Amino acid sequence: MDSMEELLIRRMIEAGSLKFGNFVLSSGKKSNFYIDIKQASTHPDILDMISDMIVRKVEEKSLEYEKIACVELGGVPLAVSLSLKIGKPYLIFRKAKKDYGIKSDMIGDLNEGERVLVIEDVTTTGSSACSVVERVQEKGGKVEAVIVVVDREEGALDLFYSKKIPFVPILTSSKLLKYTGFS
Repeated sequence: MDSMEELLIRRMIEAGSLKFGNFVLSSGKKSNFYIDIKQASTHPDILDMISDMIVRKVEEKSLEYEKIACVELGGVPLAVSLSLKIGKPYLIFRKAKKDYGIKSDMIGDLNEGERVLVIEDVTTTGSSACSVVERVQEKGGKVEAVIVVVDREEGALDLFYSKKIPFVPILTSSKLLKYTGFS
């Protein structure tokens, strides 16, 4: 584990972003731990570290893109922080279309052929991030990769591998749990 990962994990734990108990995840699965990146994102230093680590992963993988995309709510602070850091626009996908206003499931502009980096806070099965991938593709964009802050290692990697889309976790649940001594 490199020092940047270790520092991020330590700060996430200090911020109360790793919780133990009985939880039902958005995937419907049950878990005895919960990784709360939304909570972590309320701390500017943690959010800045996450953005720095995303930039580092993008450079390591030589990813090129014009836009950042996320799904509400957990991905929004991540996309905003990354956008401010690198100066690229972002898209927010709603979980569901609204019945009022412009009635769109997307906030922002996506042009045909634009390359997009999808950002997610936590993945279990990958279904939430996959919904963003599919909607970007439906609107004519090309997904370059999915970057997630923490992969729970419960199917997301296989899902994106099957779709031939690079899947890049910043951290994994096994690294987090190993650091805390919980397994």
